[in-house]
Amino acid sequence: MGLKCGIVGLPNVGKSTLFNCLSNAKAQAANFPFCTIEPNIGVITVPDDRLKELERLVQPQRVLPTTVEIVDIAGLVKGASKGEGLGNQFLANIRETDAILHVLRCFDDPNVVHVDGSVNPIRDKETIDIELQLKDLDAVDKKIQKVEKAARVGTDKEAKKAYEALLIYKKHLEQGKSARSAPVQPEDKQYIADLYLLTDKPVMYVCNVDEKSVLTGNKYVDQVKEAVKDENAEVLVIAAAIEADIAAMDSYEDRKVFLDDLGLTESGVSKLIQAAYRLLELYTYFTAGVKEVRAWTIHKGMTAPQAAGVIHTDFEKGFIRAEVIHYDDYVKYGSEQACKEAGKLAIEGKEYVVCDGDVMHFRFNV
Repeated sequence: MGLKCGIVGLPNVGKSTLFNCLSNAKAQAANFPFCTIEPNIGVITVPDDRLKELERLVQPQRVLPTTVEIVDIAGLVKGASKGEGLGNQFLANIRETDAILHVLRCFDDPNVVHVDGSVNPIRDKETIDIELQLKDLDAVDKKIQKVEKAARVGTDKEAKKAYEALLIYKKHLEQGKSARSAPVQPEDKQYIADLYLLTDKPVMYVCNVDEKSVLTGNKYVDQVKEAVKDENAEVLVIAAAIEADIAAMDSYEDRKVFLDDLGLTESGVSKLIQAAYRLLELYTYFTAGVKEVRAWTIHKGMTAPQAAGVIHTDFEKGFIRAEVIHYDDYVKYGSEQACKEAGKLAIEGKEYVVCDGDVMHFRFNV
């Protein structure tokens, strides 16, 4: 199961620098794969110390991490919702992503000209938000026209529910608010599912700061946090310039010394990817054997058969049982055999809900 995040932002906010850092994230784990599908799409490995620990214990022939696809979405100008500039392509690219990483400039630098003449992350945020909201409003209006007649007749109860929910979304968007914060019941979200609304996607605001603000933030970061406090959104502070330096380093030791000197425990790129996982409520489980140790991405709440289906649909169709060892137990006892002998290997059926970090082996019959 792939994860696709789109990076958006106005010119000169650090968006391209951040994308380039992410594209060089292979340096975070030297033996992990990395590829570029096309110039504006990068596939990067998800940093996970648990995978390295399992590699140390199992000594497999190969290690395969799970990955994140990062899309550098360009072309936004005012009027994008009406097709100005590359607006239609820009918005289509966002529609295909699972989450939005909205980069905001939160640093002063007279040598880096801002497209609007001054640093104001809230204004920048609103510029992009408005274009996305206008596009969503257009989509909602069109669906309202489709269901309105059936809803007014009164015989189609489902159409009436859809119509009422769509009116709430319409009013919310007209107020300059994003669909993700609309005051609807969870079950009402089904009525917009087919619209793939841009502002209903999970969003993370990435505050690009200068080096001295990377630990504590600054006034611009505080403004962003205040502005998005009512949104279901995460705010991450990162210094793209620092990340560029880290990405240019070849050795793990050099990166660690560099981070230690700055008082950082991990790179902003690592924090960003991990935050994206939290944002989308994703878990990782592992398969571990002498041929391969591998990480797999699943949605929180998935059952054992569903998790097996991520490997191959036949695994889910013919699921019999799952042999499960919790990650902490695997590390404590050091091997699958030792976990068996200690009674820490559980046999689970179709109802088992997979935990983050589970080491699993599936039995199936096709």
